[in-house]
Amino acid sequence: MSAPALFATLIASVVALAPVAASAQAGPSAAIGLWKTETRGGVVEIQRCGASICGRLVTSELLRTQPNLKDANNKDASQRNRPLKGLLILSGFKGDAGAWSGGTIYNADDGKTYSAKLTPIGNDQLKVRGCVFVPLCKTQTWTRLR
Repeated sequence: MSAPALFATLIASVVALAPVAASAQAGPSAAIGLWKTETRGGVVEIQRCGASICGRLVTSELLRTQPNLKDANNKDASQRNRPLKGLLILSGFKGDAGAWSGGTIYNADDGKTYSAKLTPIGNDQLKVRGCVFVPLCKTQTWTRLR
């Protein structure tokens, strides 16, 4: 292949991949919004909390039918009477390189808190990774509602 043809092929490849790279490297502020989780019809609102971000449980399949559900599975017995609706489940994140890391996610199903990382993928998806410890992690992709 001639040098000009090779150069043209290289440029075409870079141009073709540019939208993919741009969407994968959305800024951390892209995490702000209302998100639908992959499981249980959950909806989480993520907002700024000082220099960080935090997220509250807005609703879920169970909350739609039982709006007064409590945090009954919490490991701390003193917190088992707090309502699930509006519960802070994401906190303590630091923005870095297009993502939010160093935070935690609370799972009301098992009453445990896990280390977490949030990575915006474009404007309409959020990769949410929770870990007992690396490599024991679970990742979901949440979809933007607004």
